[in-house]
Amino acid sequence: MLGGLCVGGAAAPAWALGIRIADQDPFATARGNAFAATADNPSAIFYNPAGLTQLEGHHLRIGGYSIALKSEFTSPAGAEFRTRGRVEFAPQFYYAYGMKEQPLAFGVGLYAPYGLALEWPANPVFGPVFGKMTHMSLNPVAAWQVHPTLSLAAGLTLNYANMEIRQQAITGAPASVNRFKGEDIDAGFNLGLLWQPMKQHSVGVNYRSPTTQNFSGSSTTTGTGVAAFDVTGAANARIPFPRHIVFGYSFRPTPGWNLEFNADWTEWSRLTTVNFVQPAGTFPAPFNWRSSWFYEFGVTRRFEGGWHASAGYIFSENSVPDANFSPLVPDSDRHIFSLGVGRQQTRVSWDVAYQLAWGPSRTVAGNTLAFPLAFPPPSATANGRYSFLSHALTASVGYRF
Repeated sequence: MLGGLCVGGAAAPAWALGIRIADQDPFATARGNAFAATADNPSAIFYNPAGLTQLEGHHLRIGGYSIALKSEFTSPAGAEFRTRGRVEFAPQFYYAYGMKEQPLAFGVGLYAPYGLALEWPANPVFGPVFGKMTHMSLNPVAAWQVHPTLSLAAGLTLNYANMEIRQQAITGAPASVNRFKGEDIDAGFNLGLLWQPMKQHSVGVNYRSPTTQNFSGSSTTTGTGVAAFDVTGAANARIPFPRHIVFGYSFRPTPGWNLEFNADWTEWSRLTTVNFVQPAGTFPAPFNWRSSWFYEFGVTRRFEGGWHASAGYIFSENSVPDANFSPLVPDSDRHIFSLGVGRQQTRVSWDVAYQLAWGPSRTVAGNTLAFPLAFPPPSATANGRYSFLSHALTASVGYRF
């Protein structure tokens, strides 16, 4: 009855705030993603769609986010190992149209709000582990400037996701492999508000609804040495994704300076227990994550000739408690630093940014998530010390017509 279970692997990436990818535009990323109260380029579709009313005419923006990340682990006995090096990429596409004669704007975006991947090599503690998730959202929006100082917006999100998880199936059988693959399409919505009571001050609010992905696909278990456990068949898992609420305040003391602070909340408490329904039965995987915050600070300085430079900092709260900690999502408090430059010309614009994320050592104790599954007990756990470091580059080009 144990062969079909992928324990603790419902989410794969090694990123803070669970599995979110909050970086959806290089100009915003350079500012520490403090952009909800500025939102003055087509990526407002993601950061705050109400900002689209600041645009006039047609605007196209295409870019991508590339990240190399590494987690290191030290067991209570002193064994050390780290995740395999890999570079992951998330695309970004935005189109916006602001009407000249009417206080209306429209847009559509395609981006990856969750995802990336992680792989631990074979090791004597919790065995080899691999997880990868691809999650893309198609997001049409409409915005209305109801007053010269106030804009509102709403949009739909059509979300496609697929994931794969591989891990050692049974303690004591290092050649055993357990794999789960599934995909699903779901829908949600987003809302935005942008209020500029005075020229130097603006306030932004961005809301994204919760969704639920009913992943359906297959599971395969091999190498256990027990014929009853080595099975392949249909499998599914229902995974809730969180709602997000972002509050932003921007202060512009002069036309050349923009300073902003955002508080970004993610309701990861929706992720409690995920039931993996597989050929051998239904197996619960407890997560019990907690809701958490990004605290984002950003500054931009504009120069003559359309040039600008930005810097930012984010403090990201840990979302994953020790008891249900999984090596597939080695979350911790993170400090995230960023720098970027760009240029806005009459029709063409571009931005590039660099981001460094550092996770101080986190010691996990009292972990109860069996990894891999024990037969017979006791199993290995995820107890030990973890640290994290990543480097990311992001770039985009825009065209106005």
